Amino acid sequence: MKTIRYELKIDIANQMKLKLKYLFCLLVIALSYHPSMALNHVKSPKRLKIGYSIGVASITPQKMQDTKSAGVDYLEVSLSSFLDKNRKFKFTDEEMMEKVIAAKKAADDAGVKIWSIHMPFSKDIDLSLTDESERRNVVALHTKILNYCKILKPEVILFHPSYFLGLNEREQRKKQLIKSAVELNKQVKTIKAIMVIENMLGYELNVGADRERPLCRTVEEVSEIMSRLPANIYAAVDMNHIKYPERLIRALGKRLKSVHIADGTGKKENHFFPCSGEGENNWVEILSALNEVGYDGPFMYESAYKDVKDFLPCYNTLYQNLLNSKASDSKL
Repeated sequence: MKTIRYELKIDIANQMKLKLKYLFCLLVIALSYHPSMALNHVKSPKRLKIGYSIGVASITPQKMQDTKSAGVDYLEVSLSSFLDKNRKFKFTDEEMMEKVIAAKKAADDAGVKIWSIHMPFSKDIDLSLTDESERRNVVALHTKILNYCKILKPEVILFHPSYFLGLNEREQRKKQLIKSAVELNKQVKTIKAIMVIENMLGYELNVGADRERPLCRTVEEVSEIMSRLPANIYAAVDMNHIKYPERLIRALGKRLKSVHIADGTGKKENHFFPCSGEGENNWVEILSALNEVGYDGPFMYESAYKDVKDFLPCYNTLYQNLLNSKASDSKL
C-alpha cells in the first residue's frame, strides 16, 4: 500500500511538472504574438553618455562645473592652439605642460572625463605628405604632442588621415598615411590609449582643377584603408563629413571607436547642431546603426551650440525618436 501511494505521489508530481511546462510554453507563445506584451521584453537600445569637443584653453573650473551640471560626462580636447600655421609651437614646454595640467585638474575636480584628443592638422600637418623628410617631421611633431596628451590620460587619440591632395597621388598618399599611422600607433599605445582615424568630407573627388579631397572620403575608401592598417588602429565617424553616415558605421562595425556628432548635408563643413533642424541626417538610422555595431563610446558633439545645457535634451529627443520608431515597427 505504501508503495502504491508513493508511486501515486510521483505520478501526480510528474503531471504537475508537465502542466507547468505546458503553461510556460503558452506564455512564451503569447508574448511572441501579442505586440503590447512582447515590447516589454525587447531590449532597448543602449543609451550613450554625452560629450563635446573643446579647446584646451577653454577647460576652466567654472566651465567644467557647468558641463557636469548639464549632464555631460566626457570631453574631446583639441591642442591646436599650441601651434601656429607654420607648424611651430607658440609656447614653451613649461607653459604647455602647465596648461594641460590645469585642464586635467579642472576636468577631474568636476568629475568630467577626457575621452579623446583631437590631434592638430593642416596643410603642413599631414600624415600622408609625400616628401619623406616632411612626413617624418609631422610624425615627430605628433610624438611631442603625445607627451602632453599623456597628462590628460585620454582613451582615444584622433587623427585626420590627410589634408587636401594633389591630383593623381592618392595611392602614394595612402601608403604614406599607413606608414605614419603604424609609427604613431606605437607611441599612442605607450600612453595606454587607442588610435583612431577620422573619415573626411568627400562627396566628390576633385576640388577645382588642381586638388583632390582628403583621404577617407567614402565608405569604400575608409574600408580599404582600414583593411590595410593593423587591427589595433581604429576609426572615428564624423556625421557631418558624409551623406548617410549610418552606412559607414555599419561598414566599420567593431572597428568604430569614436564619433563626431553634427548634422550636415555631406557636401560642406556645416557642423549644424543635430536638433537645429538644419541638416539632413537621419538620426534614427544613425542611432540604430551605432546600437547594431555595439558602439559604447560617448555621443561626442562637434557642432555649433548655444549652451552646454542643450546637449543632453537634444540626445534625449533623438533617443526617444529611436524608441518610438522601433515601437512603431514592432506593431506592423
